[in-house]
Amino acid sequence: MKRKQRRTFSSEFKYDAASLVLDQGYSFTEACRVLDVHDNTLRNWVKQLELERGGHTPSSQALSPEQQRIQELEARVNRLEREKAILKKATALLMSDDLKSTR
Repeated sequence: MKRKQRRTFSSEFKYDAASLVLDQGYSFTEACRVLDVHDNTLRNWVKQLELERGGHTPSSQALSPEQQRIQELEARVNRLEREKAILKKATALLMSDDLKSTR
C-alpha cells in the first residue's frame, strides 16, 4: 500500500488561496476545487490571514508580506540581543582577568 506524499505549499500560494475567499468572493468549496486543496486546509489559511490582517503575528510562517517582515525583524532583534548578552559576558570575563593580573 502506497502512502500519499504530503504536499507543501509556499506562503505566497497560501496567501493567494486565502485571498480568493476573503477578497475575491469565492466560496470555500469553489476555491478548494479550483486549487485542489482540502477544505480544512483552506479554512486554516483563511483564518490565519484574517488574524494577520487583524494585527496578530502568528507563531508559524506568516502569510502576508507585512507579517513576514515583522517575523524577520523579530528574529533579527532576538539574534542581536543574544549577541549583546555574549559580548557582555565576555567583557565581564576580560575585566575580571585584568583585575587579577594587576594585583
